[in-house]
Amino acid sequence: MSGNYADPPPRSYAFGPFVLIPERQLLLRDETPVRLGNRALDMLTVLVERQGEVVTKRQLMARVWPDLFVDEGNLKVNMVALRRALGEDPQSPYIATVVGRGYRFVAAVRRSDAETDSIEGVATPPNHNLPHPTVRLVGRAGAIKVLEADLEQTRLVSIVGPGGVGKTTVAIAAVEPAIGSFHDGTWLVELASLKDPTLVANAIATSIGLTAHSANMLAALCAYLRCREMLIVLDSCEHLIEPVAAAVSRILAEAEGVKILTTSREPLGVIGERVRRLPGLETPPSAAHLRAAEALAFPAVQLFVDRARDRLEGFELSDADAPKAAEICRRLDGLALAIELAATRIDAFGVAGLLQQLDDRFRLLEGPRGGAERHRTLTATIDWSYNLLAASEQTLLRRLAIFAGVFPLKAAHLVATDAHTGTARIADDLAKLVSKSLVTAEPRDRGVEYRLLDTTRSYGLAKIVEQGELEAIRLRHARYCLEIAAEATSATEWATRDAWLACNTGKIDDIRDALRWTFSDMAHAAIGIELTIAAIVLWKRLSLVDECRAAVERALDKRFAAFRSQRDDLILNLTLGATLLHVRGPVPQVKACLTRAHEIAEALGDADAQVESLRGLSEFDLWAGNTRAALSGSKKAQVVAIREQIAAGQHVDAQAGSALSYMGDLTASQRQLEGIVSQRLPLDWRGRANRFEFDQRLAARGSLASVLWLNGFPDQAVEMAQRQLREAEDSYYAVSLCHAILLGSAVVGIYVRDIEGVDRFLTRGLQHATEHGLSVWRAMATCLRGRWQLLAEKPFDIASYQQALAELHDGGFRLRYNNYLTNFAEGLAQHGDFEGGHAYVDQAMAMSFDTGQIIGIPEMLRIKGDMYRAEGARKSPQAGDCYRQSMEWALKLNSPGWQLRTAISLVEHGRMSGLDAHAEDALVQAYARFSEGFDTGDLRRARALLDTRDQAGQARA
Repeated sequence: MSGNYADPPPRSYAFGPFVLIPERQLLLRDETPVRLGNRALDMLTVLVERQGEVVTKRQLMARVWPDLFVDEGNLKVNMVALRRALGEDPQSPYIATVVGRGYRFVAAVRRSDAETDSIEGVATPPNHNLPHPTVRLVGRAGAIKVLEADLEQTRLVSIVGPGGVGKTTVAIAAVEPAIGSFHDGTWLVELASLKDPTLVANAIATSIGLTAHSANMLAALCAYLRCREMLIVLDSCEHLIEPVAAAVSRILAEAEGVKILTTSREPLGVIGERVRRLPGLETPPSAAHLRAAEALAFPAVQLFVDRARDRLEGFELSDADAPKAAEICRRLDGLALAIELAATRIDAFGVAGLLQQLDDRFRLLEGPRGGAERHRTLTATIDWSYNLLAASEQTLLRRLAIFAGVFPLKAAHLVATDAHTGTARIADDLAKLVSKSLVTAEPRDRGVEYRLLDTTRSYGLAKIVEQGELEAIRLRHARYCLEIAAEATSATEWATRDAWLACNTGKIDDIRDALRWTFSDMAHAAIGIELTIAAIVLWKRLSLVDECRAAVERALDKRFAAFRSQRDDLILNLTLGATLLHVRGPVPQVKACLTRAHEIAEALGDADAQVESLRGLSEFDLWAGNTRAALSGSKKAQVVAIREQIAAGQHVDAQAGSALSYMGDLTASQRQLEGIVSQRLPLDWRGRANRFEFDQRLAARGSLASVLWLNGFPDQAVEMAQRQLREAEDSYYAVSLCHAILLGSAVVGIYVRDIEGVDRFLTRGLQHATEHGLSVWRAMATCLRGRWQLLAEKPFDIASYQQALAELHDGGFRLRYNNYLTNFAEGLAQHGDFEGGHAYVDQAMAMSFDTGQIIGIPEMLRIKGDMYRAEGARKSPQAGDCYRQSMEWALKLNSPGWQLRTAISLVEHGRMSGLDAHAEDALVQAYARFSEGFDTGDLRRARALLDTRDQAGQARA
């Protein structure tokens, strides 16, 4: 042919988003070159040219490998590579397999001989086959940096982690900077779809572009690599561990210029292998008040939001949804795949709906078509790993799924040992499951503990049901929970608080699961009763007061009466009375439970339980405002204690001291309370503190702090409140901490006018009560906040205060209730409702006289005087009368605290309405009673008035 004619235009075949140009050995997808080996391209060309026809395996091999004999495995490996490059959907493939014959190209094809404009100048693919990243990589910068350093220092690095954690993504990101650094390229070998272990070397050869026809492909591969400099990434090795390990060992031994990065769910176990375990993405800690900005500091939440935006344009994480998104990420163990699959459903469910759907996570977490088959659903991902296990490993994995939290080796023995499996086999299989990233090992000071990722656990539980093992394994697990509850109770005798918490915090999840199961079937109710009682110590130590209440109420249900002994009923009623009182206040059920407990204790002759139930009844009466009954109940407890030699009679409980203070006998109250806080602890104090009993020493310290202020010792009051708070913090018990914050430090802070300190205490107390579901304490905190608003001259929140008052009233709570009514009265006056204010003060005083809680009368009268004074000069006489009555009561109660405060109001009123010499003298006398506390609020105010006394007199003259 004459050179005057141009070369004919190349053929092109278009199908789907692809264009195949055979003469250029080029496959384009949306004008971007697709990295594919020459043999795979030849196979595609044959199939496309004969679109719709069956091309036999022999015909394909003759066309692709002319005049050469090659093993059929080469055809399989290249077909896998071709299908992967095309991203085939099994429901709508490009290439169909005709079983026993060959293959057929089934997609529509458009041929063109002149379409050259769009392909002129297309660059030759670079010397790598890494896929282009399609999404932003989140939270892996540190891991990638470590891997990059590893690849500079060593020749074999393995990224190991559970399925779906993102090993492949991290591997590709880690080797991308190496593109161009290796003379002979950087090559990704995807092994996930390779089923035949004998074809590992063939797969590597195909991916790096080696054409070899040898009966010993590994030898040929090593010979080819011997003089080359190359980085090879072997992805998804777990199902081919042994042949991959053998191939890697030989390649590294014979080809010095080759480095290898692998991804797998277990290490290869090859000499010189550097293993890097890839954990889930970091998730936020559990926090009810987590804000969006705080949540987005964690990679797992960043990934969730990124993928949600891909699905739902304009999606933004709100502060309200932040805790829910964080919980989703935590429950998915930070697994990138699981988080991505969940986020794709954001348009259907929203964040809150996704969280609710997680109980059916495997149905929820179904991914879109495309991509590796094992990554299309979370079930497929874990199926992939499970099916690679030996039968004994599968059995152990599904039985370990019964544990909700961490567990030691002995626990695995307890639930998994049977007639066919001994402890040695379990230990060996457990080590293998850890190696394969299906179980996580967590070294601790007390030894190694294990856990399953939540996703793996859900899968394993489904497998237990499939195998018909659920009841047997659940029963073993419940017995294990009885053991750990007993160990936790025993440990309180010797372990420090921090050590105890570190050892036992995670155990409550298993106990919850066991209790749900035992009470779901009458056949196991007896174990449920036993476990409920055994778990009381954990609930108290973990401050799960309301959870304990609910569990004990369930155990006391009449349906289970036949499974309870008298001793069981005693412990359960005593516990329910205490928890109900602390959560909901003095509701009638509290008295009923404690009365029943006392009756049983008498019938059993249990003196300790008699004293404890009488203490509880005394506290109930105190909270209900029945001060005289509280004191009487306290005396009954003292009688039993003295008779049975349980404790020194007068110091048996704190209720007597508190009752005496509310009744106005401050001297006797201080003596009683000081006796309690100064007495030596009994030898069994740790064991006694395990029950949901009424903590006498802590309560006594709080009451004593208030009494010390009333008796004119402000500094000692502050010190006592601080000590109470420290002890409450050390107890790690929610109710004790509420008591110390709200009835100790906050109240004393109000007395000494520590505005900033009270604000901090109330913020902490309100948050603490809310987090632990202690509604009665939350209402108390709101009422104290109202008192702080008045003290700090802030706007009084009438609506919130009125709601809190109603909650306390409906719950039968009357302790300090008259004080709260007085605060409300002052708040109404602040808003101009003086008539309503006076009415509420009168109501508070009437209640005080009716209940015997008269200690606050001086302050109520003083506040009423302040309201009259705020109304203007015409109400001045009424104000003066109130102040004088207040002073009379302060002197009658012999309270320097009230005396000084009233004297200050008297002087301020006198200087506004006309100098009152008696008031000035009263202030001098009140101030002289103090020997400490001169930096506290009232004493500073008094000193300032005294310093200006002469000037005020001269001005009046």
